[in-house]
Amino acid sequence: MIIKLLVEAGNMTPGPAIAQKVGPLGINIGKVISEVNSATKEFKGLKVPVELDVNAKKKTFTLKVFSPPVSELIKKEIGIEKASGSHKKLKVGNLAIEQIIKIAKIKRENMLDKNLKAAVRSVVGSCVSLGVLIENQEPKKVSEQITSGKYDSEINQGKDVASKEKSQKLKSYFDELHEKQEEAIKKEEEAKAAEEAKKVGAAPKVTTETTETKKEEKIGEEEKGKKELKRK
Repeated sequence: MIIKLLVEAGNMTPGPAIAQKVGPLGINIGKVISEVNSATKEFKGLKVPVELDVNAKKKTFTLKVFSPPVSELIKKEIGIEKASGSHKKLKVGNLAIEQIIKIAKIKRENMLDKNLKAAVRSVVGSCVSLGVLIENQEPKKVSEQITSGKYDSEINQGKDVASKEKSQKLKSYFDELHEKQEEAIKKEEEAKAAEEAKKVGAAPKVTTETTETKKEEKIGEEEKGKKELKRK
């Protein structure tokens, strides 16, 4: 019997969902929670799908963990909750090639790519729509570099940790870029506000004075009409 669950990686706790699905089968819930948390701890902070293949007669189970989507792993690696809403203008992170390799190694079992290099290129492709730079460059440029063999050494070694010095340089580059982006957004908003104000200023105004003048003209016409009637 297959039981599918969506759990908080590394932090699964007893609850109605697992009690209702596993409890009636006589499986030790404490053991299930312990094994799930151990198997998913590397994804801590994310929701992870898992499957329990339960043998109800023997009261045993086997566990299968599915890694989160590539996009979620990228966001976790950067430390953000949301991707860029406009990836061409707004960048949200700057990853090292080692971090891309790390994600590719995690996802490779669930990918159709025939080797790690192809898996790395797939992860790079996911960075495009998220607004994520790699090695201070656009993902498409990095994908071309991977194809040409620039990062073969890192990929062949399965190197998934960047040096502190490199990480700091990438962070400094992005911090400067982020500051420029904020300034550009501010100027864009100010220009938009100015344009809106200009449109409002150009619109015809109906003033109290104009309204009062129309009332006086109407009263004058009525009085004139009355005088003409009296003469008749």
